[in-house]
Formats: sequence, C-alpha cells, structure tokens
Amino acid sequence: MTCQSSESTHSVQTDRRADSCSRAADSDETRIATAMKELKNTGWYWGSLTANEAKDILSEASEGTFLVRDSSQRDYLFTISAMTSAGPTNLRIEFKHGKFKLDSVVLVKPKLKQFDSVVHLVEHYVTLSKTSDINNKASGAASASNPTNSRTSAAASSSSSTTSRPPPNGTVQLLLTKPVYVATPTLMHLCRIAINKTTRQVQGLPLPNRLKDYLLEYAYNV
Repeated sequence: MTCQSSESTHSVQTDRRADSCSRAADSDETRIATAMKELKNTGWYWGSLTANEAKDILSEASEGTFLVRDSSQRDYLFTISAMTSAGPTNLRIEFKHGKFKLDSVVLVKPKLKQFDSVVHLVEHYVTLSKTSDINNKASGAASASNPTNSRTSAAASSSSSTTSRPPPNGTVQLLLTKPVYVATPTLMHLCRIAINKTTRQVQGLPLPNRLKDYLLEYAYNV
C-alpha cells in the first residue's frame, strides 16, 4: 500500500485546475477566432471603427440600420451600432463562458439568449425584428436607455416568443433590420444569403460540392 502526502495531493489538484483553466482559455480563443472569421465574411463588420465614426455613418440611415464594430471598452470585444427612432445608439456584446450575448442591466441578463457566435446573435435579433410588429413592441427586440451612450440596456428575451411587452419608460426600441456594408458585397455572397433564407439543408441541394462548401462557409441569412 502506498500513501500520498497532503502536499502531493494539493499539487495534483492545483495541476488539474491549471490544466482545466488552460483548456478553457484555448476553447475561448478558438471560439473568438471562429467568431472573428465569420464576422469578416459578413461584410458589415467594420473593425476598429469608433463610436463617433459609426454615428456619422448611421446619421442619415433609416431606423433598424446597423453595423458591428470592435468595442472601445476594454472588457468587451464587439459593439452593435444601430439607428433607432431617437438616433444612433450602441449596444455592447458580452463574451463570457464561451458564449456571446448582449450587454444589459443585471435584472434582464438572466433572460438573454446566449450564442456561439456574434453573427448568430445578430441573425437572431434581425429575425425577431423583422417578424415582430414594430407597433407591437416585441419582447425579443433590444431596447436602449440612452441613444448617445454606449452603456445601453437590452430587453431581449431568451424566448423566441413575440408576446407584446412595452419597453420601460425612457427607453427606445432597438430594431436590427438592415446592415451597413463596408463595401458592396459580391453577387455570390448575396446569393448565398438568399439561399440560406430559403433552406438550411445545403447538402440536399442539386449543386456541385464546391458550391456547397461555399454555402457552408457562411450559414447565416444576414
């Protein structure tokens, strides 16, 4: 029979915790790298654009127009800048425990959906915005308390239900309907989005494998 000292046991436990943290860090890096690659394929990711520059771009846009850019806040990776009925606003995207979700006030955070990628997050809220009646404030849309402040609140529901619930006093409805492209997207990319809006069953389409691979590189409809 062999005995293991308490110091040895503590060392093993420490090594296991360190190994677990290392794997989690590697997983987060992989998730962020994948999210970045997808964002670059969208055409509406503007990189290191500032809040003021985003405001200028959106100043003449219609309500629901949006773009994604790098966050100017240290604790956040990305920010959605969008035009609301009260003017341009910014909504930060939080990354925690390998998932992306909208930044929000503490009481709302538990209700927010989490996503594996930023594009999936945006697609979700674009879908909710387009399928919801604008006059019937959808519970799934995000709301911003101050259209000129990067500290905004999200009233996004974890459910896909469009049950009506008016936003709190002093807030404006934030709809995401139309992206602002950095440059005119290629016809191939626009066709890919159109196909994705129609079907997710790419493998069943009567297309060459090369085209199927291209479709699968970007499986979103926004």
